[in-house]
Amino acid sequence: MQITFLGTSSGVPSRQRNVSATAIQPEKSRHWALVDCGEATQHQLLHTPLSPQKLSIVLITHRHGDHCYGLPGLLASCQLNGRTEPLTLVAPEAVWRYLQAVIELTDLHITYPLQFVAVNSALSLNIAGFRITAHPLSHRVPSWAYRFEETGIPKKLNLARLKEDGIPSGHHYACLQAGEDVELPDGRVLNSAEYTFDSWSARTVVIAGDNDTPELLSEACRGADLLVHESTYTQEVLEHVGPEPQHSSAERVARFAASAGLRNLMLTHFSPRYLKKARKKRDRSIEEIRHEARLHYSGRLFLAEDFEAYVLDRNGRCHYVQNLKRDHHRQPGKQSSTRGAPVKKEE
Repeated sequence: MQITFLGTSSGVPSRQRNVSATAIQPEKSRHWALVDCGEATQHQLLHTPLSPQKLSIVLITHRHGDHCYGLPGLLASCQLNGRTEPLTLVAPEAVWRYLQAVIELTDLHITYPLQFVAVNSALSLNIAGFRITAHPLSHRVPSWAYRFEETGIPKKLNLARLKEDGIPSGHHYACLQAGEDVELPDGRVLNSAEYTFDSWSARTVVIAGDNDTPELLSEACRGADLLVHESTYTQEVLEHVGPEPQHSSAERVARFAASAGLRNLMLTHFSPRYLKKARKKRDRSIEEIRHEARLHYSGRLFLAEDFEAYVLDRNGRCHYVQNLKRDHHRQPGKQSSTRGAPVKKEE
């Protein structure tokens, strides 16, 4: 399972970061899902192997512009590139009204099927290799987290049980492994679920929108392997800014991740005041976020950057793979790939 960050800044873009957009892709599939679509997301995609034509679903966490202004442009690009496959959009009603206004006022014609689903707590979709559910958060406007649970995991035959039950090998083995129930010549009916098991445990990722109360994700993170959560400020800055923006600090998220027993934590949505490289004495460094989170969380910790690709392996461990844009420019003429050996980046 792969997670690719297309935008990791909060509010406005900076020289190093665009605004929010995160892609998630199941193993061995070209289809993928997109969480949030900040302005210029379609430009960010040009530096990755992700194809907008293989995008199956877009999920918007809330109606603020840094999470949805890029939606009309991305949909228009899909149209102009000849998309014919359906596309599902999950979002608050306000985002759909915004999109309809843009379509009407700019003569945007979308001929491929665009299915809108209003986000709510009862949401449950099976699409793009995931079972997706929605979980409410706390922000200035209604905001949501999306839980992605892997589906379609290949089955393995329980050969020991087949032998124990005296079931000889034959074509019915393949049928059972494919999930089909079969009837033997002697009249016995074999249930596929009783003679197969998943090749690996389903992986689960929770990607949250803006949220000042990480504890609201306790149920969503139950059994999850990775939480991707905003860490807009350090606690000191959050207290200085005050409660009105309703964002989280690195400390808040790290404390929750530790209490929830999460093995992997990915922080994103950083205030532009935190620079990748602090050049002046008064500059704030992104390392302040990392240091604060590490004080309260001892698991696998990552701070996302634009164009970074991560893999959640079959054992539920998150690994940094590469920066798609940077590594592509280092090797002119070569297609970037995320299939190579992971490079350790966490602390």
